[in-house]
Amino acid sequence: MRHETEGDTVKLGYARISTTDQNASMQVQALIEAGVEKKYIFVDQMSGAKAARERPEMTKLLEYAREGDEIFVWRIDRLGRSLVDVVNTVQDITDRGIRLYSIMDGVDPSSAHGRLQLALFASLAQYERELINERVRAGVMAAQARGVRFGKQGPKQSTIETKIRLVRQLLSEGNTADEAAEAVNWSRATLYRYLKKYGADTPPESGEVAHGRGRSQYAAKTKLPARR
Repeated sequence: MRHETEGDTVKLGYARISTTDQNASMQVQALIEAGVEKKYIFVDQMSGAKAARERPEMTKLLEYAREGDEIFVWRIDRLGRSLVDVVNTVQDITDRGIRLYSIMDGVDPSSAHGRLQLALFASLAQYERELINERVRAGVMAAQARGVRFGKQGPKQSTIETKIRLVRQLLSEGNTADEAAEAVNWSRATLYRYLKKYGADTPPESGEVAHGRGRSQYAAKTKLPARR
């Protein structure tokens, strides 16, 4: 929770070191020399594999910062795991009216030069995203050329044939097409499609009963006239 009064500008610092580094003293010292009080420096000790929003101290920093504040980092790459992540984090910070300074890179969004640098970062990030998309599309096309099928796979041939045999049996016993379809977890349209594909006679319409042993196909729907 913040203790400053409304309108106060606070200088905040962020440092990230990998788990193999001994400490963050170099980055912290640079932030202190830039005018950031030690109590306002947030340090994450983890590798760059995690995105900015997944880091606990970065999360605390972004929750604490307010419009008008200034965030200092030792180097711009401390903000993200990739160029895209860095640019997205920078955009999030600056969109909230918070100034961002990178000590080693000389990035200062309040200056024309700093804004040009961020525009270049954004262009490079977009270029990287497009390259990733192209690689994904090329990979999919190559896989399809090798016969790899994407998306939901259809049922196995053996499963279809087993269900067809069961459907034929149910219909021969006098069940309706709807009842047979429900028994094998098909829609009636799917049942018709498979029976047509495998050369079976078209099953009767729903409500009719197929030819059975000693039963009329009209017995289920034809009413006998009333007798006096």
